Amino acid sequence: MCRIGFPLQQSRRRSGYQRPVPDTSVQVEAKARDALRAAHLYYLQDMKMETIARELGTSRSTVSRLLAYAKRTGMVSVEINPAANISVMAGTQLSERHGIGVQVVPTDGSLDDAQVLQRVAAHAAYVLGTMVSSSMVVGVAWGSTMQALSAALGTHPTHDTVIVQLNGAANPVTSGVGYASEILSRFGQAFTARTEQFPVPAFFDRAATREAMWQETSVKRVLKVQRDMNLAVFSVGAADAEVVSQVYRGGYLRESDAAHLQAVGVVGDVATVFFDAQGRSENIDINSRSTGPALDALRQVPSRLCVVAGRSKISAVRGALAGGLITDLIIDEGAALALLDG
Repeated sequence: MCRIGFPLQQSRRRSGYQRPVPDTSVQVEAKARDALRAAHLYYLQDMKMETIARELGTSRSTVSRLLAYAKRTGMVSVEINPAANISVMAGTQLSERHGIGVQVVPTDGSLDDAQVLQRVAAHAAYVLGTMVSSSMVVGVAWGSTMQALSAALGTHPTHDTVIVQLNGAANPVTSGVGYASEILSRFGQAFTARTEQFPVPAFFDRAATREAMWQETSVKRVLKVQRDMNLAVFSVGAADAEVVSQVYRGGYLRESDAAHLQAVGVVGDVATVFFDAQGRSENIDINSRSTGPALDALRQVPSRLCVVAGRSKISAVRGALAGGLITDLIIDEGAALALLDG
């Protein structure tokens, strides 16, 4: 916003008379008059300095000095409206479009995806500190974004809070326990909370094996904790992301699994449960072997915070939004603008 006009003169007061009396004898100097004219043309009519110089019959450098004089003497007052911030506007539009809470993290085109991830993780860590309180059950997925988020967490002491792992992490190549437990441990330390690990593989070889394991007392106990969640924290996995999602590397998926996911139109996953562009997880065979929470169960969690960094995850975000998986979204500016374009 730009306001232009002569600065207010000091009111003259005569003894015994309290009302200000305008001094009509004040003569506007030529320089002030030219400065005001130049300011009107430049700020309100969006004219270039060269054009203004021709109109005033002077040089471009003189116009530049007149504009500086207008600012210095208070003729021009420039205000930046926070509501016009591109990140704020993008967040507001996304929030209205999808009916969820959205925070857009300002970024610029000079950052690569790894740097964007760090910036988004830092902001998400701050926001999470305002969302987690005592006596809550918080479900946490593992992955590249969650690892960055956990590393950025500050200390926010709570009482009787539980951090529970959303899905198993082991695969044929590695146990995954150290990777997932590191994330869980950081969350537990940040919120002085008890942690509940989920010591099962990310995917069973057969659906029947999962059904049998789900009857084990130790596993049923963790599943019960998950059902009591107040908040779930996750990102969306995407095979074509610049920062490749953990589930798509390191031996989690067999070649036949990857081919099937592509054939049925999978766009992403939440906690190793896959979905298509409409957010549907049915008829995706691998989900019957996944240890992540069924998407219908996830939708029952009151607050579901999704943290996203990078435009390459847009298809996955759209699918998650279409499926009603997200109540709160933290996303970088570039990805937010791309999401609005769709």
